[in-house]
Amino acid sequence: MPDAAAVARSPRAQEVVDVARRLLEEEGLAALTMRRLAARLGIRAPSLYKHLPDKAALEAAIITTGFQEAAEAFEAAVDGCTDPLPALAAAYRAFALAHPHLYRLMNNGPLQRELLPAGLEARAAAPVLRVAGDQARARAVWAFAHGMVMLELDHRFPPDADLDAAWHAGLTAFQATPATRPD
Repeated sequence: MPDAAAVARSPRAQEVVDVARRLLEEEGLAALTMRRLAARLGIRAPSLYKHLPDKAALEAAIITTGFQEAAEAFEAAVDGCTDPLPALAAAYRAFALAHPHLYRLMNNGPLQRELLPAGLEARAAAPVLRVAGDQARARAVWAFAHGMVMLELDHRFPPDADLDAAWHAGLTAFQATPATRPD
């Protein structure tokens, strides 16, 4: 099975991925079926398999585009920034809110890393690691940001909740003092 990077080399395969992403972004994951995608492309569903081996490869190719865009946004947010944690959090939140269905595809459920281009996930995580200082703290920052975003996307906060204040409080907790391990 070719990896997502190999699939993206074919112009027709890239068109399939681009149309699939638009379908996902417009209508959500439930709408992303091979039959619906084929109809959007004006072909029969079995013809899709000339370009992508299966739906997992299609989803991996879409996730690849998301990780590439997220990495660029996160890098731009922290490069040369004097207060990178709030800048990174703002970029993370903005990406998720601008692409809720893509964000869910990228972050919910198991990630089939073997279908992604080598190093891509690490590139997207690198700004978080750089800002957090170590892997455990980076994972904690990511878990906080992911939880906040998911609650916001799922409309779980009360309508009068000040989400900017909640983000600020969470980030302040991470900025207060570096994490220390008990002996």
